Amino acid sequence: MTVTPKSIIEDIKKKNPNINRVIFTGCGASMADLYPGYYFVAHESKKMLSVIMQANEFNYDTPKDVGENTIVITASLGGTTPESIAATKHARELGAHVVTLSHDESSPIVKEAEYQLIHGFEKDYANKTAKMTLALNLAIEIVNQFEGYEYYDEAQTAFNGLFDLINHEANMVTPAAEEFAEKYKDDKTIYVLGSGATAGAAYSTASFLFMEMQWITAPTIHSGEFFHGPFELALKDTPYLLFVNDGPTRHLDARALEFMQRFDAKITVIDAKDHNLASIASNNVIDYFNPMLITGVMRVYAEKLSEARKHPLTQRRYMWKLENY
Repeated sequence: MTVTPKSIIEDIKKKNPNINRVIFTGCGASMADLYPGYYFVAHESKKMLSVIMQANEFNYDTPKDVGENTIVITASLGGTTPESIAATKHARELGAHVVTLSHDESSPIVKEAEYQLIHGFEKDYANKTAKMTLALNLAIEIVNQFEGYEYYDEAQTAFNGLFDLINHEANMVTPAAEEFAEKYKDDKTIYVLGSGATAGAAYSTASFLFMEMQWITAPTIHSGEFFHGPFELALKDTPYLLFVNDGPTRHLDARALEFMQRFDAKITVIDAKDHNLASIASNNVIDYFNPMLITGVMRVYAEKLSEARKHPLTQRRYMWKLENY
């Protein structure tokens, strides 16, 4: 039988119908990929507590009530991140139901988990978002199976069209991505903004595509928090990258954009509405599908920036080179 998010949650429910907590935990980009799932449970569930935690924080400062009534979802792309492996093992030792997401079915993290979902990555731009998509899919199954989700069928329709849409839109943005690359290639700092379910994608873009892979200083700012301190740095030619959602938090992103424009900042916008997210997702579920579409499109921008800077996305100073850190 094919293992799916639906079948995994069905099996957990058979074992324990009293699940009341969902913890998403990982490191780096994998933790960020879990954010849409966390955001969905936090916003849609009326019964479950949902948190997202850095894996080593989970290991060293574990919430007190983790146990048989808890689902823990962990993730690691290659499956070898030591902190995430430890978190997976620790959660199982505490009696939680543990699901892990990884690209490598033979990896250490997969061996430690009770349930495993193996995803693609290299094939195309859509598959770069597979881990994030699975996390959201698990979250929707959890809420639907344990308490009911009114818009479940609409979410499945969006899932069915998502990967084709991502690949189509990613293949259309090369000119815009090349313009972005030329415009920002010499910047030492780029501020990255996003809101709603896309806040994790903004963090991932800043911390990994820019800081890790390009050595560009990249503070992440929640679009709603822009006006509570960070807007003081909005000056002529200040470099910003803004992710604009199609959905409930769009107002937060648009308000930040309008302010930046008043002071002639250097702005690049990736807007899910421009990339036709509404063609696959209804108004009832659209917010949760923004981060996957934006992430897939952003990957093209990152590739073109790396080419313009003559700095490959695989280049590192420390990662995979130092043993003791």
